[in-house]
Amino acid sequence: MMRWLLAAMGASIVAAAPSSGQATTTRPVTNAIHEAVEQRSLKKATDKYDPAFQKYTKRYFGIAFDWHAFKAQGMAESNLKPTAKSWVGARGIMQLMPSTFQTIQSARPEFESIDNPEFNIAAGIMHDRYLWKLYPTDMDDDERLRFMFAAYNAGEGTIKRARSAAEKARLDAGLWSSVEQIAAVVKPWRYRETLGYVKTIDSNRVKLRLTGK
Repeated sequence: MMRWLLAAMGASIVAAAPSSGQATTTRPVTNAIHEAVEQRSLKKATDKYDPAFQKYTKRYFGIAFDWHAFKAQGMAESNLKPTAKSWVGARGIMQLMPSTFQTIQSARPEFESIDNPEFNIAAGIMHDRYLWKLYPTDMDDDERLRFMFAAYNAGEGTIKRARSAAEKARLDAGLWSSVEQIAAVVKPWRYRETLGYVKTIDSNRVKLRLTGK
């Protein structure tokens, strides 16, 4: 009798224990749910800045300009985190240096603080407008955006040297792909950072178009 009871108990324990296949199935489902919750939270947190991107794109680039380009830039700069701070001291959603913000603030005193998300976005887009105007009006808009973003990241002087190097190499200096080809010869320049930055913004723009956000 005792032998029978022990055997029955052993069988119950084995039946109750999940198989390795069940554990493997449960983990991905749990991870997928967790990721979905995180994505919804992130979307809710970042969509609240859309009105600021829309407002200041319209103000500095015109009503017909696609504001998603600057949201894509903010995603690349800080993942749209208003408290973000880089190792060199750049701050906020648009990762502005305090000195750059102060220069902009001198012309726009209503931009009260670099740490205010709206004013950080406003100043970043205003700075983009300055850089946008450095490039020829007959340049393709997408190419012009890439040069503008590159100058935001690396500085206008660096990108000017890069375009000159492209011309010397008998490449079309109006194409960002030409700069990508000669970037390694432009000194001094952390070119991999800038090329990656522009590529990330391009990728973000595609994602925003697909999601409608």
